[in-house]
Amino acid sequence: MERGIMWNKSSAWQLFLWWHHFFLLWSTIDGQTRYSIPEELKHGSVVGNIAKDLGLVVSELYRRKLRIASEAGKQYFGMDLTKGELVVIDRIDREELCGQRQSCLLPLELVIDNPLQLYRVEIEIQDTNDNSPSFLTKEKVVKIAELVNPGARFPLESAQDPDVGPNSVRSYLISKNDHFKLTVKNHKDGRKIPELVLEKPLDREKQPVHNLVLTAVDGGDPVRSGTSEITVIVLDNNDNAPQFEKNVYEANVSEKATPETEILRVKATDADEGLNGEIEYQFAEQTTDLILSLFDIKPSTGAIVVKGGLDHETNSIHRFDITAKDKGNPEMDGHCGVEIKIVDINDNIPEIIVTSLTTPVPEDSPTGTVIALLSAKDLDSGDNGKVTLTVSSKSPFKLNPSVSDHYSLVTNGPLDREKNDKYSVKLSAVDSGRPQLSSEKIILVELLDVNDNPPIFSQSSYVVYIKENYPPGRILYSVSASDADLGENAKISYSILDSKVQDVSVSSYVYINSDNGSIYSMHSFDYEKLKVFQIQVQAKDQGSPSLSTNATVHVFILDQNDNAPAVIYPSSAALGSLSHQRMPRSAKAGHLVTKVTAVDADSGHNAWISYKLAEATDASLFTVNLYTGEVRTKRAVSEQDDSSQRLLIEIKDDGEPVQSATVTVSILMEDALHEPILDIRHKVTEPSKKTGRITLYLILSLASVSVLSLVTFLILAVKCIRNSRSSGSCCMRRTDCDDYKNPNRNLQIQLNTDGPIKYVEVLGGDMLSQSQSFRSCMSPMSEYSDFTLIKPSSTTDFKEVISVLDASLPDSTWTFESQQVSNEVQQRWVHGL
Repeated sequence: MERGIMWNKSSAWQLFLWWHHFFLLWSTIDGQTRYSIPEELKHGSVVGNIAKDLGLVVSELYRRKLRIASEAGKQYFGMDLTKGELVVIDRIDREELCGQRQSCLLPLELVIDNPLQLYRVEIEIQDTNDNSPSFLTKEKVVKIAELVNPGARFPLESAQDPDVGPNSVRSYLISKNDHFKLTVKNHKDGRKIPELVLEKPLDREKQPVHNLVLTAVDGGDPVRSGTSEITVIVLDNNDNAPQFEKNVYEANVSEKATPETEILRVKATDADEGLNGEIEYQFAEQTTDLILSLFDIKPSTGAIVVKGGLDHETNSIHRFDITAKDKGNPEMDGHCGVEIKIVDINDNIPEIIVTSLTTPVPEDSPTGTVIALLSAKDLDSGDNGKVTLTVSSKSPFKLNPSVSDHYSLVTNGPLDREKNDKYSVKLSAVDSGRPQLSSEKIILVELLDVNDNPPIFSQSSYVVYIKENYPPGRILYSVSASDADLGENAKISYSILDSKVQDVSVSSYVYINSDNGSIYSMHSFDYEKLKVFQIQVQAKDQGSPSLSTNATVHVFILDQNDNAPAVIYPSSAALGSLSHQRMPRSAKAGHLVTKVTAVDADSGHNAWISYKLAEATDASLFTVNLYTGEVRTKRAVSEQDDSSQRLLIEIKDDGEPVQSATVTVSILMEDALHEPILDIRHKVTEPSKKTGRITLYLILSLASVSVLSLVTFLILAVKCIRNSRSSGSCCMRRTDCDDYKNPNRNLQIQLNTDGPIKYVEVLGGDMLSQSQSFRSCMSPMSEYSDFTLIKPSSTTDFKEVISVLDASLPDSTWTFESQQVSNEVQQRWVHGL
């Protein structure tokens, strides 16, 4: 059974996301749990610790609103939420609940909210020997002619015991006498029918009456019993009893049969003549009132007809006995059994039961979010009771079947409150009978607005023409925006984004009414001094998280700037980039394998970076530091470890919604590097031509690499000089640039040699302008290295980047000094070394 994991968030919106995210991941209805308890348990008796058995947290049961739904109609069980125990809260009588059925199960449904779950629990009620066998008639008179031969059998009344199994009637006993013995005939339905058997001839003149006691004994512990007095009257003459053609008559009848419908006929014959051979049929003395209310028998013909309404769902089979008596003196009778099966017809409409319904539903709920838990029920049997539940194809919902005719109603596509704020979901239940019966139920699902629409300005940009010396305090222009959301999500406030106009904040020139978007001038303008400026207006709603849209107002006269994020290491490669690393097999626990570094140019929580090992060939071998991204060994490498290890590292920020990236690191474990050196030294004592060639190849390779490195850096220098002449931005120092007011430039170069990662950081910046960053990353344990030029969006944001690096790379020393560089060009060079 799958289990829920709680994650507390500070805002209601985060709680909604958490809730529906786990709806998507979890199976909605878990497997069944069964308990067995004896009937007649005391109030408060513990059935079982259901929280422990289902893997639930006891302290969360009250908050998650656990409740019990019983299909029995009456609630016999309750929950002790403080202990997580299922307890008995009412008297349980198995005979009242299940009658004579061998298996007695009480199905329960445990519904838990936040997140929504449904558990099926079955309580098996075990029978206890709390009922004694009993006879419907305490006194029975049996008339037997004195001429009856020994061996004649006379059926007696069966005892009734509501208990089942070993607690039901097991045997019969007859009081001690000289003429009769008792035998028990086992009926095929499991009943035991006692029969009185004549052992010695009767003599009415010697003893006209015999008084016997019939005792029924059950198999319980302790044993229970019941008695009935049998009075045998010895009669004269009429020496032949009626004999039925069959011992048991069987027939089927439809449950919709009307009164007086003939079901079957029993027939008995009597070898006597006259009144001694005339037969009348009647129900046996022990026949129950239920049988007498449902059926009737014609005394003269033996025809059994329908008397009352039959119902297959109440009783699918009826068994009773028929007696045939002659009119002789004394009367003689014969007995037979009748078994009537009630044939089911499709007379019950399927029922749709809504166990739980979640409404309203956030409109951003992902596909597969559970909306409701449903079940279908039909009292008929066989195909008549098989129900198919469907949902209207026009709605963005579908049904997922689960156990025991249960379904979950889930979303089947995106929801948009702005297009449709509620859905009337039509559910249809159809059985498989002939003719088919069906029912429908309408579920109203309302959508909860989420802030998924940003404010939209009436124009993307506005142009305002104003006269020189325009009076201050007057309205320059009014901007307007609309939001398709509702409530706070659609409430808009206007603001002006801060920017500089001739080194002065734009707020010194204009201000905006946050409620209606009217822009006012702070003072008059001089055309000769300022010909045009721009106002960046932002419309922001009050949703959580809030959404915003910007529009530019050209007043003919301002400028604006946007920030852009910067990536430090391993470079702004494609998502899921692959990094190749090597490590010795002799590595011990804590060995630094590699280091992953990422920077988010955002601020606050959105810039908090965390690293996580998402997947690994062997998760027990490696670990990733949550904050620094260092990949280290958790234990020493063993010979059994695979030579090739693959790690998938997930990088997340703490923003909302969370943004993430992944880096795949391929690690090749090799023998210690000093081992080949030892082998070479060992072979030095045996010089040969082959050894000389290898030495020559090594020298040539080293020389080639050195020359190639020198040529590469010369090419980069030439490119840098050319680009600096055309764009005014370069990695070299340039003191004669006309675009810069302050020629005081500063570069800081740092070499990091921690572990196998080698990289150089070149930083430059100006507090009043944009900044640039140069980085060359060289890893001897990787196939590729980078040379990267990055232009962050602003000096202020780059300072925040540096502060993040201080937190994530504690072994490095970072400094930042003033400089001024061009803010018109952004370049990125990547060269594989």
